Amino acid sequence: MAKELDSLKERIQELEMELVAKDQELHRYRQELVKANASVENLIAQITQEIRMAGLIQKMLSPTQLPNISGFECSSKYLPGERFGGDYFDIFEHEDKLKFGIVVASSSGYTMSALFLSVLIKISSQIEARRGLEPHKMLELLIKELVPHIQNNDKASVFYGVIDRRTYELSYSSVGKVEACLQFYGQEGVQNLEACGPALNKDFNTRPQSLTLQLNPRDRLVIATEGLVLAQDSRGRMWGGEGLRESIRMAPRQGVHELRNEILHQNEKFSGRTSPLRDQTLIVMEVKDRVIKLAKT
Repeated sequence: MAKELDSLKERIQELEMELVAKDQELHRYRQELVKANASVENLIAQITQEIRMAGLIQKMLSPTQLPNISGFECSSKYLPGERFGGDYFDIFEHEDKLKFGIVVASSSGYTMSALFLSVLIKISSQIEARRGLEPHKMLELLIKELVPHIQNNDKASVFYGVIDRRTYELSYSSVGKVEACLQFYGQEGVQNLEACGPALNKDFNTRPQSLTLQLNPRDRLVIATEGLVLAQDSRGRMWGGEGLRESIRMAPRQGVHELRNEILHQNEKFSGRTSPLRDQTLIVMEVKDRVIKLAKT
């Protein structure tokens, strides 16, 4: 009996020592977990700050004042995303003052956006876009410079259009998921301007094409990036191009600023978000008249 009692005491001591060791080990794990949590929090704060700064840079790069183009009225809005960014847009006059260009791009992230911007700046510095190139030729230049540098799953969608104020023709070329559509005055329907290929990626091998449409007084051109089109509601349903076109059809016939605000309102109402997860860019342009005053010779 005494031996069994001694054996039991020894076992209790062993268990107590094991428990002390486990407590010490658990304490070390807790300390390591606290350090790991602190590192993760610092990393999250750093990434959040970088995203915030990238968004501010993106916003600074977006034009705050569009050129005053006779015969057209334009309204634009850029909203930086909370988590994802990569939009860029510009409207600029060509060397031929009776032509102007519209470029709208949506990238998979800030890295891809920076790459796109660097290529666009390089091409712009060569004044390629201002020499009257057809839209698909302009895209071919972008593709040639951009695609070899695209990595992993990065993507970029681009719309490039040129409007000739002599004929009021819109020529455009588009790849990816920048949504563009025309609302013809006096008609209920809204025509979608189809892209000629998928988004740019490292394996892109589609040859872009240019398409031409005739514009008439009070026709409206609406262009929206993926942040609007791919917005989802609480059940995961996507707003899509049809959501954009429906909001255009249902909007009261007012000015371009009112239509822009109505589209954004309907998108926000659908998604339930006051600020988007991804960059959103929206351009609304209306033909005001077709009178061009030429200088006397």
